[in-house]
Order: sequence, then structure tokens, then C-alpha cells
Amino acid sequence: MLARSQIVLVETLRDMGRLDDAHAASLLEKSDITGFAMEKILIADFNITPIPLLLAKAKAYNLSPINIANFNVTDHCFEFLELEFCRKLNILPLGDIGRYLAIATPDPLNPVLKAKIEGVTKKPFYFLIALAEDLDEKFGENDNEQVSPRLGFGDVVEALGMEFDLDADKIEEKDLENEESAPVVLLTNRIIEDAYFSGASDIHIEPYENDTRVRVRIDGICKERLSIPSKIAATLLARLKVMANLDIAERRRYQDGRIVFKQFNRKGLDVDLRVSTAPMNYGEGCVMRLLDKQRSTLPLVDLGFSDQNLKLYRELIERPFGMILHCGPTGSGKSMTLYSALNEINSPDLCIRTAEDPIEYTLAGIVQVQMNRKIGVTFANSLRAFLRQDPDIILVGEIRDKETADIAVEASLTGHKLFSTLHTNDASSTIVRLTDMGIEPFMISSALICVCAQRLLRRLCVTCKQPYEPNDMEKEIMERAIQWSGPIYTSKPAGCPNCGGTGYRGRVGIHELMATNDELVRGINSRLQISQIKGIAIRNGMLTLHQDGVLKVKEGLSSLEECISTVHIDMENLEDLKKNIEPQPITALGH
Repeated sequence: MLARSQIVLVETLRDMGRLDDAHAASLLEKSDITGFAMEKILIADFNITPIPLLLAKAKAYNLSPINIANFNVTDHCFEFLELEFCRKLNILPLGDIGRYLAIATPDPLNPVLKAKIEGVTKKPFYFLIALAEDLDEKFGENDNEQVSPRLGFGDVVEALGMEFDLDADKIEEKDLENEESAPVVLLTNRIIEDAYFSGASDIHIEPYENDTRVRVRIDGICKERLSIPSKIAATLLARLKVMANLDIAERRRYQDGRIVFKQFNRKGLDVDLRVSTAPMNYGEGCVMRLLDKQRSTLPLVDLGFSDQNLKLYRELIERPFGMILHCGPTGSGKSMTLYSALNEINSPDLCIRTAEDPIEYTLAGIVQVQMNRKIGVTFANSLRAFLRQDPDIILVGEIRDKETADIAVEASLTGHKLFSTLHTNDASSTIVRLTDMGIEPFMISSALICVCAQRLLRRLCVTCKQPYEPNDMEKEIMERAIQWSGPIYTSKPAGCPNCGGTGYRGRVGIHELMATNDELVRGINSRLQISQIKGIAIRNGMLTLHQDGVLKVKEGLSSLEECISTVHIDMENLEDLKKNIEPQPITALGH
């Protein structure tokens, strides 16, 4: 039996007078025509020319038609969708229409096609209907030399070289703000837009002896996007500094700023960038962190917490007072977890204050304060001021020094609930870090509710991940960590269009949640070593980062290779570690 779309197409051609009743009836009686075979039959056997066929399909499917026979395919077409991805699906991105991406396809009713496109681009899109044979010609072998799979930077780089004399010392701020500076504006915007639509978290502009490299960090991995002459890079840096309200004449010292990109583009991208410039041996470099204001905070259930950890964490953040600390390196998801926790407990009857550097996401119903050291707005001063403003909950972006730590502990002990972060490797070493700052152990044990250490693992691509039987060493790792062995998943070596050939798409959190209890309080007060604190926590049910990572491997969310490369394997025998709780004097960070 014919598909509904084929029946509608034949009936539409009959209504248009392109098929008589007999021919239409003979086509409708066929049951073995699949795919685009109907179009070929209509053209070859019934003399339906391509343009009337295109119009009939558009009318039948209630979509706009487009004749792409004379459409000029350039690298700009593949700014948001990779060439190979489009070639496999036989679709052609035509460009931006407002905030939408227009895509030509001969099969607009295919739900699988729509789902695959949604899986690789954040940009909203709509379909225009085109003929399959026209698309085949556009992706034919003769056109390979005309199409580049990379985002088109070359034209603006060349134009930029002609626009300026390439001498950075002669560039003035007015040159970077007027309409004559279109090439540098276009290059800057294109770099930021490329990073945004690629799902990047950071942009790195790094000068070298002969050129300057532009890289983006996607799912924790840096990927090169562009290499440009260093003198052109100086113009690019000057433009970025103008956008961030920095001094373009000062290249000898560090500068920090913020770009509100919505002010500089017409595509409606509501994204901010945290900008940090630095003098390097071959010139000035820059790193920008992308802060997507269109993305709301994630609920706790979507952050990767195991069922055990999620239940416990929700109970802990409901405590009326005390200190909740998150630790881990930069980019480990601490801020997102804190925002999600605040969103979960936020209510109109609570007064919540935050001190942040910078404010990454705006939270409804919460008063947030941006730090500014130049005028004395620091974490310590803000925390001290908050205590005079009748808060119920306080978030301090980071505990960096003894003064901030002292006030944080004091706030926790005087009826306030305090969230903050520390840069330590795991939960147990956080206790030693606070002690090392000069906080008395009995103060720490009295104030602390829990410490949550976290990391981010790359997620396996759901489209192309593959099951396999682990080898003996991998089985041993799994059994020692979670007493489980069996098939696990790994990434496909060549990846797929959905993951850009990497085998991974997105990230998932792993957590080491150490909640205080009577035994742990006694251990802290006795100044136990890091390993002994860790042993007590494990004995009371804590999963280590490695164990939680292996749990994600068992669930098929990530690979064992990714888990081992992100966190250390627990080298100690966990059973022996649980028993090692004899009091010993604590030393600075275990030394």
C-alpha cells in the first residue's frame, strides 16, 4: 500500500491537471513503490517535468517550494550543520531567515530526519521542499571542490587584511566601532557564533611565533577552529576588548571584562562572554567563557546524581542552617549544581543572597551581587554585609582566604544556610584545606553539613555507542569499584554525524557526597589524616568519584576509558581504607 504522502502527491497532480484519472488510478493501485521511486516514475513515465512536480509536492505537503538548481552552495551554508551530515541526509541549509535556519529537503515529513537535525544544532529551523535529484547534483562529486565542511572564515580574514595595514599599534578604538570595520566585526561575530552553535564552553585565542590559533572547548576537549596571521589577530583582540569595555592600548597586563553579545549581533543570540586577556610571549592572548543566558538551570535530576546521592543531597539542602561546600577544578559543574540547588529550595518566604564572580545565570527571586575588587566589593565584604540584611540562605562564589572562611563558618553557626565552593581534589581533602586556612576543626565539624566533590564525564553518543565485553583488567576495575561485571558500552571509533565524529555528545556529572555524622565529626575533631576521613565516609555509605564514574559506565552513560582519564582509580583496598580510622595528627594537605 502506498504511503499517505504518495497518495496525496498523486491526487494533487490529478487536481492540477497534470495526471488524468486513469493514470492517477493506475499509480494509486501500485503497492511496491517506496522512497522517491514515485517521483522518478512521474518524471520518466508520465512526463511530469521537475518544476510542476516540485509545486505539486509543496501544495500536497503545505510547504514552501524552492528550486535549488541555480542555488550557489558555499561554505557559509554549513555554518550550523556539517557538510558530511547534510550529504548523508540529503539536506541543504540555505541560510538564516530571521532567527530560523532554512533547510531544503525532498522529504520534509520524515520525523527521523527532523529528530536527527534537532540532535546536532541548537538553532530553530524549518523545511523548504526541494527535488531529490537537484540535491543529489549539489552533493555530487563534481561539486566537492566548491564546498568546504568548515565554517567560512577565509573571506573575512582576507577582507580584514585589506581593510587595515595590519599594524596593531595604528588601530584606534573608533576604527573598531564604525561601519567601515565590517570585516573585523564579521570575523569576531562569526567566531563567537561558531562556538555557540558548536556547543562550546570556552574560546581560546592563542598567539604563536608565526600565527594565532583559535580553539574552542567542546565537552571538555579543545578543538582548533581557525589559524590567522598574528597581526590580524591583534585587530581581532582589539575588537574583543572594545566589546568588553577594556583598554585596547594596554597589552602588558591582565584584563578581565564581560561581553553582552546580544548588543553586537542581529541573530538574537542572548549569550554573554566572560573575557580574560593576558600578555604572552608572542603577543596578547584571550580566553572567553560562554554563558548562555537562554539556557535555564537544570533540575537536580538532570545533573547526573545517582539515586542514592540525589536522595541524600535533597535531604541535606533542606537543613535549616549549616555549610554546604562543592569542590572540584574549574569547569567541573560546581556553579550549575549550586544554581540548581538554590532553584529547588527557593520559595517566596525565603531571603536568598548570592555573591558571585561573575554572575553566570540570573535566578528569578534571588538577589545576586557581582564582585568588584577595584571598589572593595569582595567575597568577604559581601558576606559580612549579607549578615546584616536578614538572609535565610547565602551563596558565596568561592572561599579563597581565611577571612572569607571565618565569616562563612560564623554565618553557618548563627542560623544561616551557606553554599560555597573550594578548589580541592576530593571531599575529604576539603576538611584539611579549611584547617590549613586556620579554621579550628571543632568549628568545621559544627558548621559543615556536607562536601560534594564533582567532575564531568563526556556522555557516549546515544546514536552510535557500542556494547562490548570488557577485558580482564577492565572487569577487575569494575568489580573492585561496584562489585559488578558484564557488558559495557564504548564509543564508536569514527563516531557519527550526531556527535561530529567524536563518539561523545554532552556531559554528565559524577559526585562524591560526604555528609557529616557523629563518627565523622569525631574524626574531624581528632585531626585525622585525609585517608582516614575518607575511610569513615566510605564506611558510612559514600561513593567515591571513581565508584560513581564506574556506575555511569555500568549504566551506559559513559565509557570506562573516559572515566579512568577523568578521575584516579581508587588504588587503596576500600575495605582496608574503612578500617584505617585510628587518630593521627593532621598535616597541611597530607604532607
